[in-house]
Amino acid sequence: MDKRRVIIVGFLFALLVVLVVLFLSRSGEERIKRAKEVSPPELERVPGEAGEAKTVVLFFPAEEDSFLHREEREIWSSPSVVGEAKQVVEELLKGSKNGYLSPFPPETSLREIFLTQEGIAYVDFSREIQENHLHGSSAEMATIFSIVNSLTYNFKPIKKVFILVEGGEKETLGGHISLAQPFLPKYDLVAE
Repeated sequence: MDKRRVIIVGFLFALLVVLVVLFLSRSGEERIKRAKEVSPPELERVPGEAGEAKTVVLFFPAEEDSFLHREEREIWSSPSVVGEAKQVVEELLKGSKNGYLSPFPPETSLREIFLTQEGIAYVDFSREIQENHLHGSSAEMATIFSIVNSLTYNFKPIKKVFILVEGGEKETLGGHISLAQPFLPKYDLVAE
């Protein structure tokens, strides 16, 4: 019986070692994956200081066609790209002064913008952007590329835009266009 107990204890010990190794290796992978998916790298924040006025170009959808239309707006220059980018998105949220459509559902607000060293802007909106979004793929495209084109056109450090809702990743805004990857600009959507 002693020999049998030794074999059983040895087997259980070996099994325990294998399980511990598997657990530690899997939890390490999961931590890396979650860190990549959930929280962007250390990012630049807005200092809140304003300087001289600066002209930027915003892109709004129109009722008569499926293009985005240019509209100039004044913002305050800032030592931070993020500070200026926030102003551009806030101006988009205010809507067009030239009669174009708003790309956002009512009551949508900007929560935060972060910019990585790789040039990816994480733009975080309130839940209204998703909960009250107009139906249809064209409305979704207008919202997404109004944001993406406005930010990438005005700021060279911003190469791509990743849209977040309430601080997290969402599948879509309205059920049509995947938000799983950052967006490159699409200037072919802009009216001549």
